[in-house]
Amino acid sequence: MPLYEFRCNACGSFDRSFPMSTVPDSLACPRCALTAARRPGGSPGPGSSPITRAVEATQRTAHEPGVVRQPPSRADHRISRDPRHSRLPRP
Repeated sequence: MPLYEFRCNACGSFDRSFPMSTVPDSLACPRCALTAARRPGGSPGPGSSPITRAVEATQRTAHEPGVVRQPPSRADHRISRDPRHSRLPRP
């Protein structure tokens, strides 16, 4: 049976094993009995899985949007060598 990772907001993560056909979306935390949600991607092992990182980053941007502190430097602009780009209108 595969391991599934659940996350309690108060206590942190814990793993439980379930048959794939009966895995719940949430479970009571074994430490505090609060509801713990199943994390996407299963149990990531030593590092976190790309799916888990993507979901956490998406959830984080709802409360902590990325902030641009300054416009990009001129060194970041790439010059196109495509001749069609020279015919585009300039600001």
